[in-house]
Amino acid sequence: MTQPSSDQPAPAEQYPLTPDGRYLVVRGRLWRAVNPGLTREERQHLVDRLMDARRAVAAARRSGEAAALRQARDRVNAAKLALGERGPVWWTDGAPDLNRRLVRNTPYANWFAERTGKAGPDDPQPG
Repeated sequence: MTQPSSDQPAPAEQYPLTPDGRYLVVRGRLWRAVNPGLTREERQHLVDRLMDARRAVAAARRSGEAAALRQARDRVNAAKLALGERGPVWWTDGAPDLNRRLVRNTPYANWFAERTGKAGPDDPQPG
């Protein structure tokens, strides 16, 4: 097993998960996380389907076949829906879906600011 190099952050550090486990933060934007209610086997099966579909998208782009591209993109969407990354939210407390929003404009802003050392909306602004 290879160890990550010391100059590259581990995936969990690179893409932190919000405290409630609903989102990953990628370049300051929230992206819905996979439904934690899936079993390890279910999740792996769906991730495998997603990766196959993404490879099909790349192949269809290279071939220039519009119908194949549409079909491959539909497969990507189906896998993401099944994983809980798209479609209806997987949590049941009625909280809104903040997918794709800038973390600084969400209730997670202060948590992220504390984690990264960047000013959040409740922090004093330099002046």
